[in-house]
Amino acid sequence: MSVDKDKITDLAVQRWATAHSPRVAELMTALVRHLHAFAREVELTEDEWMAAIEWLTAAGRMSDDKRQELILSSDVLGLSMLVVQLNNRFSPQATPATVLGPFHIDGSPAVAYGFDMSDGIPGTPLFITGKVTDTHGSPVAHAVLDAWQADADGAYESQLPDIDEARLRAKYRTREDGTYCIRTIAPRGYAIPMDGPVGRLVRATDISHFRPPHVHFLIEEPGYERLITHLFQEGGEYLDSDVVFGVEDALVVRFDACPAGAAPDGSVLAEPYLHAAYDFVLQPR
Repeated sequence: MSVDKDKITDLAVQRWATAHSPRVAELMTALVRHLHAFAREVELTEDEWMAAIEWLTAAGRMSDDKRQELILSSDVLGLSMLVVQLNNRFSPQATPATVLGPFHIDGSPAVAYGFDMSDGIPGTPLFITGKVTDTHGSPVAHAVLDAWQADADGAYESQLPDIDEARLRAKYRTREDGTYCIRTIAPRGYAIPMDGPVGRLVRATDISHFRPPHVHFLIEEPGYERLITHLFQEGGEYLDSDVVFGVEDALVVRFDACPAGAAPDGSVLAEPYLHAAYDFVLQPR
């Protein structure tokens, strides 16, 4: 039976509706309908279709255990943040979630309260302190705070060819009273990787390719929803133009300038430092 452009969508939907899982059938039939509608709306050419295939192939080839170009593509299209918001409908008291980003890796070292995860990397010292609580204000003891960030030049270790170890990332645990203390250096706003297919696409627009200064957190504790979020520096550049749409007002935090002397971890610093205070609130599962 011949299939023309007026029949092919219905036929493809019928075939994918035979999926053994009802959810797979729902996903695939909707995907077919929307893909076909997109192609019709823009009158997609064969050259454009092939360019898209080659772009996806290049993004897949660039992805590895340290860099995820396909996640980055989802981020810049706003899809990652939309999926986060659809799947993390926390109560108003809970800390909002945001995007994971392409630079999270498993296996960050477990460290003690107040450990300096910058480990001698140049930059302005930064302490982040606070509590992890539930939505009723009760402390959450022993919660894991997996933290990672860019350095003072805006680079992650996967972007540095001579670095092959965990850098500016660590896993902390809250104490019995829910408190935590992280020592690091102040991050810098940075450009997303522009050396791949995502960068080439962004360069074809007037979209800013920068992210504002931030520290990533992935917080987990049994009995609570996993929280993936950031803390952004108040007054930092690019807060209003974050290329991955990840900024939430509740996650923008003041980095207070402090003189040399006693620090939040009990140590004494010979140089000025920054201090950010933030209480994370987890959504009970």
